[in-house]
Amino acid sequence: MLFVTNHAKKNGRASEIDKPFIFEQGDNEVGQHIYFCEDKNGIQTEIGSNKLLTKLRETDAQELLIYFHGFNVQPAQAIEHGRKMQGFFTQVGASIKVVPFIWPCGDKTGIIRDYYDDQDSANASAIAFARMMAKFMDWQEKNRDEGIACMKRVNILSHSMGNRVFRNSMAYWLKNYSKTANAPFLFRNVFMVAADIANQSLEKTQNGYVICEASRNVITYFASDDQALRGSKVANVKRGQLTRRLGHTGPEDMKKSNSPVPDNVFAVDCSDVNSEYDSPMGHSYFIDDKNGKPNKVFLHIAETIKMGRIKADQHRILVIE
Repeated sequence: MLFVTNHAKKNGRASEIDKPFIFEQGDNEVGQHIYFCEDKNGIQTEIGSNKLLTKLRETDAQELLIYFHGFNVQPAQAIEHGRKMQGFFTQVGASIKVVPFIWPCGDKTGIIRDYYDDQDSANASAIAFARMMAKFMDWQEKNRDEGIACMKRVNILSHSMGNRVFRNSMAYWLKNYSKTANAPFLFRNVFMVAADIANQSLEKTQNGYVICEASRNVITYFASDDQALRGSKVANVKRGQLTRRLGHTGPEDMKKSNSPVPDNVFAVDCSDVNSEYDSPMGHSYFIDDKNGKPNKVFLHIAETIKMGRIKADQHRILVIE
């Protein structure tokens, strides 16, 4: 499995192409170095940006899916999540290549302390992913000039606090790396699952609006009884932010006629199934069911990537029953 990371590594910060990449376990120090790697049978090797991007261009998959994991997830877990999704996509006949972006999380006993540390880490990791985007755009432009551009469609799946990484990275990329004032079209679908960001984040005045500009479809998955996001709302009050979370309610103004949320934003209510798939927290409900099979949320993601369209009501809302 190919992956990209800004996680600290044991063998120094400098890139060492074709050498083992060993994660510094328990270290959530955020680095702005980005490493392009491959995992084979649990052994990670740094292969460099050019080789990884070339592998993506040459893969048989029609679509790419960059996966941002959530809070308190260690590298081995992130890779395992990616492998599981990859297997399920193959199982349902979806031609998709999964590429995790692994950002550093803590593994402390105190979950509230870990939450604040990971929130800071997510903010800082945004710069690293923005640099990855810049590398990809430069590589793509060079290959286009040479007649070998990558024609794969790119999709994003961000879970929980991974949405904070993705949102902030896009805002930073637009400000510091984009060659245009507005974001160009970059992504076919962006799936924001149980997003631990404010529910106004996709509105025109917010820094998450760039996601809407850069995407064909932006699909938010939310659940009213997501216990992790209830705790998140309380935790964020202590940091001066009193607001509901996007993964708890969906976008705030979906049903208003004067909504500042763009027409390409959809809200998928997962409240009927989230606790069944992830008991008791109801937060990590987007991959498998209690029998280890692809669940309805995952199947919706797979079908959306395959079709490129969303079925919803007049308010762009869908309920997964």
